[in-house]
Amino acid sequence: MIDKKHIGRTTAPQTVDVEKGRLKFFAKAIGETDPVYSDEEAAKAAGYASLPAPPTFTFCLEMETNSLWDNIAAMGVPVGKILHGSQSFKYYAPICAGDKITFVTKVSNIFDKKGGAMEFIVEDTTATNQDGVLVADIQRTIVVIN
Repeated sequence: MIDKKHIGRTTAPQTVDVEKGRLKFFAKAIGETDPVYSDEEAAKAAGYASLPAPPTFTFCLEMETNSLWDNIAAMGVPVGKILHGSQSFKYYAPICAGDKITFVTKVSNIFDKKGGAMEFIVEDTTATNQDGVLVADIQRTIVVIN
């Protein structure tokens, strides 16, 4: 069983650069055809500082941090036993090319089901930009199969 003492564990802040080429590639990969995601002039005409990140791109940025792996290692959970259970986002401000997004992740809950055969780790992450503006809250649930 994962020790519940890890509830409240918070990772050190980790910062990721938002790169224009990656945004264009991601938009193309998900089939996004709106020119604001691929044409900087269209993005600026729409009121963005530069190319905006498509909504789920925040997941890709957050995965560049070590928060998940740091928490899993600290809890002694073998990587081969984890599954991605869910992900949700709340957005407060646009994320655009050129931004530097800082992520801080906190373990908010640990619980089990089926008599401990399945354990769940819930993590809440805040994402702020280089100006200290909260741009997103992310919640992730990791399933551990015992």
